Amino acid sequence: MARHSPSSLLTWLLFLLHGQFPPANQPYRTSYHFQPLQNWMNDPNGPMIYKGIYHLFYQYNPYGAVWSANIVWAHSTSTDLINWIPHSHAIYPSQPSDINGCWSGSATILPGGEPLILYTGINQKNQEVQNLAMPKNLSDPYLVEWTKSAKNPLMAPDNTDNINASSFRDPTTAWLGPDGKWRVIIGSEIGSSGMAVLYWSKDFIQWTKAQHSLHSAEDTGMWECPDFYPVSGTGADGLDTSTIGPGVKHVLKVSLFDTKHDHYIVGTYDIVKDVFIPDKGSEEYKSWLRYDYGKYYASKTFFDGAKNRRVLWAWINESTDATIDVKKGWSGIQGIPRQIWLDRSGKQLVQWPVEEIEKLRMNQVDLPGRLLKGGSMVEVSGVTAAQADVEIEFEIPELEKADFLDPNWSDPQAICRQKGAPVRGGFGPFGLLVLASKDLQEHTSVFFRVFRHHDKNKFAVLMCSDQSRSSLLLDYDKTTFGAFVDVDPTREKLSLRSLIDHSIVESFGAGGKACISARVYPSLAVDGNAHLYAFNNGTQSVRVSKLRAWSMKKAQINYANERANY
Repeated sequence: MARHSPSSLLTWLLFLLHGQFPPANQPYRTSYHFQPLQNWMNDPNGPMIYKGIYHLFYQYNPYGAVWSANIVWAHSTSTDLINWIPHSHAIYPSQPSDINGCWSGSATILPGGEPLILYTGINQKNQEVQNLAMPKNLSDPYLVEWTKSAKNPLMAPDNTDNINASSFRDPTTAWLGPDGKWRVIIGSEIGSSGMAVLYWSKDFIQWTKAQHSLHSAEDTGMWECPDFYPVSGTGADGLDTSTIGPGVKHVLKVSLFDTKHDHYIVGTYDIVKDVFIPDKGSEEYKSWLRYDYGKYYASKTFFDGAKNRRVLWAWINESTDATIDVKKGWSGIQGIPRQIWLDRSGKQLVQWPVEEIEKLRMNQVDLPGRLLKGGSMVEVSGVTAAQADVEIEFEIPELEKADFLDPNWSDPQAICRQKGAPVRGGFGPFGLLVLASKDLQEHTSVFFRVFRHHDKNKFAVLMCSDQSRSSLLLDYDKTTFGAFVDVDPTREKLSLRSLIDHSIVESFGAGGKACISARVYPSLAVDGNAHLYAFNNGTQSVRVSKLRAWSMKKAQINYANERANY
């Protein structure tokens, strides 16, 4: 019998079954970022749309707020990617091939519309193997119940391929080649070389390992959560994962276990040789770009055929330690889903929060354009500063007095750490002070600096997210993040958008060319005591051509929406 949106009573029973209870006095829980009621959450798994319903599965520990081997696939659904209904766990240990945990994987929609999930299981020998799960009832758009193949595991490392059985995980969404065979890649490593192990199948059951990887790179370590998908060279529309042809490029994304960063490479998929060829200039690891230069890991995309877009999800972990996480009873959130596409230059991706997030906006505040003199700031009043969406644009009419960029400065994060918001330059720092206390004892700074190359006709734009003064609390990581932004400040305005949600600040520079996500835990700038400012701490004036902000309504996510209907 098809099972649809669960009743409030059933939801409460599920919470009780899994040891979940409503949290109280939790100033750092988010209001519109996805997170379960409590306990540990990490990687997004198998995101997809089926019969008009969005599905998000995720790695979840039902028994506590820290990671453990008892990982299951938790499951929630939505009609808008913002408000979510919880369901019972979709995949949990039940077979010899996953008895020690059900790890990350992906969903693939077959040509007839049937969704299948490939995921990593830990077997009774603590080896990583790949398994298949399918819906029990295809007429149920909520896909509440899943069953596993009796032939699991479908893929396992053998003794001849030099792959360690503990380094073989996280299958991608599969794609269909012109020869009628399915392809999928598995993250792995041999020695210090990371790789995307390639498999073929005609029926999605019998899989054969290719003699070569789709791609590999020396000295990159273990590749987790690989992702491989096509992008259009002519616009922002997304493409089905199996799309190939003229005007189509491909993106290979890997989550590097050693650095805990997600890197991507733009290139070409050679369908004859079944290999990925990075574009010139991006062959070396040091030239790979990142989705996000802050906290952002284990990301996963899917093609949203309903709106013809590719949507990106990612896990954003805490900056607190395990002791604090256990005390507050939860750990981990998901970033706001982002639409992702290839920039007009063809060299990088652009990301932007999905348009549905704008439904939560209320109480719009507009500040008139103004000149921000060096050393000045202006408060953005009338918004709930702890739960806001703010957009600002800067114009710099004349850049002759920009500081020179030291040719030895190649690491943007190191520059941001050395030249934080209090360090005055010519043009910059200028941007936003978010989650700020009234006396500015606490504030997180998201800002730009503009540098001039020794060739006076060229400029470099640095974007920073400085957490060094974000809290009077001492027991959490306050790393400062940074990225160079590919934008010409002589021709374009410098735009910045920040989504502020109690303990997270997701920022998008230059329309999404550079993104930085940060976790912060203020002790003073909490709820109604948080303030928002535009500031310029450079010596030169900059013009604010646009400043628009909104308070954000609370999304109905899992427990919250069901409790309201109880």
